[in-house]
Amino acid sequence: MTATIKLDIQYTTGLTLDWYQPQQEQLKGLIIAIHGGGWFQGDKAKDADVANWLVGQGYLVIVPNYRLAPEYHFPAPLQDMNALYEWLQQHAPQLPIAAIGASAGGNLAVELGLNYGLPVISLSGILDIAHWLTTHPAVVAKQKSAADTTTASAAINQSGANESFYKWFISNYLAADQAVAATPYQHVSSASGPMLLVNSMAEFVPMSGVARLSQCLIRSGVPAETIALAGSRHGKGYLDEVKANILLFLQRYLDRDQAK
Repeated sequence: MTATIKLDIQYTTGLTLDWYQPQQEQLKGLIIAIHGGGWFQGDKAKDADVANWLVGQGYLVIVPNYRLAPEYHFPAPLQDMNALYEWLQQHAPQLPIAAIGASAGGNLAVELGLNYGLPVISLSGILDIAHWLTTHPAVVAKQKSAADTTTASAAINQSGANESFYKWFISNYLAADQAVAATPYQHVSSASGPMLLVNSMAEFVPMSGVARLSQCLIRSGVPAETIALAGSRHGKGYLDEVKANILLFLQRYLDRDQAK
């Protein structure tokens, strides 16, 4: 499907988004696609693949940048997503909205779902922060080289757990006394949006985040679908395998025709 693509639209001071719109009159909905990168690297351009796939399914797709560590820390990216949501209320068609993201982008997508009741797809979202830090006091945080900007997201952190680096980028993003506030399942409510939470069982991001968040959602009466994949693939590394599940979830909770 041919799309109209507008790049680098400013949505708040110093931050821009890319806009992917199908050339069709009837749009199914609007999807915010949020890039990953541990809150310290990444760029909206790396999610052009996700945007082009979803625009081909009939969705208007918005891909934003957000402020990154170490210059900016929690809760700056969450504030940016709130600013984006407010901007969309003023500048985008009045469509039902969902959010999708992988890794740190999955965390931000979940936070949007908690704040605004949006349907959310999280691929390896960073969801278990406070509990993980409490139960891993002996892990020594250690930085590894940032991924080259040309490296595809699907090729990053695909070899399994790396607890030292996992602790480093969380510590790089937030102070120790912010861990509870930065943990999504700590502020689930009955107004939270339905969620599709995907993770590999032996991957970089602990499966415990999916378990804890889904339990909290269900206790609050919010639909939660989970997929636990074999192996160590992380985030967009397994995207092709779950595309059908994502589309079914969007049809169930987002599509304008289904919502009538």
